[in-house]
Order: sequence, then structure tokens, then C-alpha cells
Amino acid sequence: MDNGSISYQRFLNGDENGIVEIVRDYKDGLIFYLNSFTGNLHISEDLAEDTFVKLGTKKPQNKSKGSFKTWLYTIARNTAIDYLRRNSKNTEISIDDIQEIISDEENLEQSYIKEERKITVHRAIKKLKSEYQQVLWLVYFENCSNKETAAVMKKSIHSIETLVYRARLALKSELEKEGFIYEEL
Repeated sequence: MDNGSISYQRFLNGDENGIVEIVRDYKDGLIFYLNSFTGNLHISEDLAEDTFVKLGTKKPQNKSKGSFKTWLYTIARNTAIDYLRRNSKNTEISIDDIQEIISDEENLEQSYIKEERKITVHRAIKKLKSEYQQVLWLVYFENCSNKETAAVMKKSIHSIETLVYRARLALKSELEKEGFIYEEL
């Protein structure tokens, strides 16, 4: 049983601090994962909040055989997909909102990514296909196993292995276009 499961179980048993610990431990990673779906940090923050609200109000049972994190990310993924389906026709945004979104996104990225190399890698990842962004985020930034990543993305382990390989090649190519050589890829 991982810490998220323990905290969630405590919450289900009436300890409000359990949900607070879950939000604290998973909020940032969840927002960046959801950003690979939406491409907008404000919307990603709202979707992460919706995910935590579902946990707090509906109190679903974790019937998954995987880790709590896998289960939580699956709920978040489904929340993002539902959002994208509902809003697929709404693409209008004001120029003022764009300026605010760009400003907030840069501030959040700069506080989250402190070194220049990490910023370059992050920007290169954002240029990749959404599916590549998701698999790279889950495997390398969230340290999910291929099995956990397969569960979140609803794919086979072999598909995840192939996706990771292709995503790494695409990332390497994108980084080389920017003149950046990353030896560990």
C-alpha cells in the first residue's frame, strides 16, 4: 500500500488531513500531466482540482490492482477527456486572456524548472505529439513503470515500450533542431 492509498483510506475513515496530503503530494505532477492534454495550464489546474473534488465528494473506491497514483492519474485522464469532448467546439479566447495565460505559464514553468537544460527539454517535449508527451511525462517525470503507464493510458505494455522508444527519438530530434545535444537520450 503506497502513501496515497494510506492517505485516501484515512480520508474515507473521516480524517480530512488525508485528502490534504493527497492534494499536496500529487497536485503539481497531475497539473503537468493534464497539460499534455489541454496545452493550457489554467485549464489543467481546473481539471486537477476537479479530479480532487471527485475524490472528496464522490469518494470512489480504488478497485484497481495498481498503485494509488495510477488510479488517480486514470481518473484525471478521464476527466480531461470528458472536458475535451464537452469543449471541442469552443475555441474562442480573448487577447487579454492569452496574455495572462502566457504570463502565468512562463512564471509557473520558471518556478518549476530551475535549470536551463530542463527548460530546453521541457519546451522540446511540448512540441511532441500529445501521446508522446503523456508517456514521457509518466515514465520519466512521474517515475511510473511501464505497467502503470499502460494502465493510465489504457494501452498494452508493449505499446508503451514502443511509444517510449518513439517519443525518445522524437524528443532527441527536436532537441537537435534547437542545437541541444542530450547524451542520456
